[in-house]
Amino acid sequence: MIFGKHINRYYLKYAHMLLLGLAALVTVDYLQLKIPELYQMLINGMNQGFVMADGTRVTFDMTFLLDRICMPMVWVILAMVFGRFAWRVFFFGAAIRVEADLRDRMFDNCRNLSCEYYQTNKVGSLMSLFTNDLDTVQDCYGWGFMMLCDALLLGVLAVIKMWNMDPLLTVFSMIPMAFLMAASTVVGRYMMEKWDYRQECFSRLSDFAQESFSGIAVIKAFVKEAKELMAFRKLNLENEKANVDHTKASVLLHILVGLFVESVICVILGYGGYLVYRHQFNAGQLVEFIGYFNAVIWPIMSVAELIDMTSRGMASLKRISELLDAKQTVVDRPGVKELENVRGDIAFRDLNFRYPDGEYDALEHVSFTIHAGESVGLVGKTGSGKTTLVDLILRTYNVPDGTVFIDGQDVNDVSIRSVRAACAYVPQDNFLFSDTIENNIAFGVPGGDRRAIANAARLADVDGNIREFQKGYDTLLGERGVTVSGGQKQRISIARALLKDAPILILDDSVSAVDTRTEDTILQNLSQVRAGKTTILIAHRISTIARMDKILFIDDGKLAAMGTHDELYASCGAYRQMVDLQRLEEEGGEGNG
Repeated sequence: MIFGKHINRYYLKYAHMLLLGLAALVTVDYLQLKIPELYQMLINGMNQGFVMADGTRVTFDMTFLLDRICMPMVWVILAMVFGRFAWRVFFFGAAIRVEADLRDRMFDNCRNLSCEYYQTNKVGSLMSLFTNDLDTVQDCYGWGFMMLCDALLLGVLAVIKMWNMDPLLTVFSMIPMAFLMAASTVVGRYMMEKWDYRQECFSRLSDFAQESFSGIAVIKAFVKEAKELMAFRKLNLENEKANVDHTKASVLLHILVGLFVESVICVILGYGGYLVYRHQFNAGQLVEFIGYFNAVIWPIMSVAELIDMTSRGMASLKRISELLDAKQTVVDRPGVKELENVRGDIAFRDLNFRYPDGEYDALEHVSFTIHAGESVGLVGKTGSGKTTLVDLILRTYNVPDGTVFIDGQDVNDVSIRSVRAACAYVPQDNFLFSDTIENNIAFGVPGGDRRAIANAARLADVDGNIREFQKGYDTLLGERGVTVSGGQKQRISIARALLKDAPILILDDSVSAVDTRTEDTILQNLSQVRAGKTTILIAHRISTIARMDKILFIDDGKLAAMGTHDELYASCGAYRQMVDLQRLEEEGGEGNG
């Protein structure tokens, strides 16, 4: 059984199932303690020829054997079978529902967590929470509740019956059990530490495997299979050692259980045999007492198992709780309103921004205005802050009040959802889902018809490529879109953004993987279909943004210059140097060709 603020609610929520399971368990335990009484009558009947039943001496014959022993035994067994089936349905059914509900809550919180959370927590570690840790918590809820209740009910009832037969023999029997409980508590704490370390090792192993599979093309290209194998073996050995250490502790606990149980059997046979010799017990009563003790063994063993299970469950629940307790860092403030009828005006006013874990400002004193309907290019060296700039428009991170405005409204005064709904975004990492091409393009507009999807693909100059596939738009893409080339992935991502037809379109280096002819086609289509709507295009190639209405030149987190291509070439030395270098590279490439 396991307790914690994220699981306690389920004991009340599924109380009806737990109570029904408990009723079935009580019935099973009560009937189980009837069996030693039947054994006692059988042994005494065979030894003495008569049986004391309800204070009356009854002759032991075939009729008595069938009517008073065999038939009751059959009904007890049938009732126990049904009862055990019933408590499994109720207890385990509740546990499965708890697991499903926890998984929903975990995924929902993951969905809402800000991007910075995923910069410090790897996918493999998160996936281990949804698999190993959730399975452990489910076991603790279902099996743990059953074990605790069964240990209390069956153990208490059996000890009472043993006490009624002979108090002193009962005391002798329980002394080793007290030592067992103490030893189990100590070993249980040690096992919890080992289980926690085991889960950490598994998470590291899962992280490494997930990352290796995602980057398998790079590994093969650099012929680093052997290096990756050695690194994996090291992590696998750590995981193996952690599992072995935990298993050793678990085996030690079970050995202790066996040792103390067998010692009690010796006590019962020794002192119980002495009582039979003194005629204070008869053979049937000794068998009955042993039957009751056998009923106590399971509760004692279940307590040991419960300690083991609880130690694992608490460690897993702690990890799950850390995820459920993780807070969103980018949230709406109280009383925000919706951003409606968006035109596409964007303004930055003396913005200074530093990443939550940053040591210096990524953007400094950035001020500019983009008017609705303008096409704007962002250019600058790698790491100059271009992507950071558009991330702030999308409210990926928190921004200071009074620094970023859309249609004259501070982005902190309107809902994050409405800001992002007004934007269509093509990120640097052109992520595609393991789904059909059609569903990937229609991701932002669920239920989009095939003609609109095909038109968006045509504008992104990828419609022809898609139709060349055997299944066309129904082609199923591999994980992260590995089925298609880098250029096709970029253009499918552009088509997805164009289908949304948002007032603001942001393309972050989204044509870098296509040739210049395809780039020209896409840019021409954009200028036609995006007329009157705001478009922001980040690029490294000057040719990509040369025809934009306005170009922002970002240098080391500052807005170094702003204007048309000709204006910047004439007035900004750094921009002119970048243009000239790219021209030399292009001319050199053509000469070599």
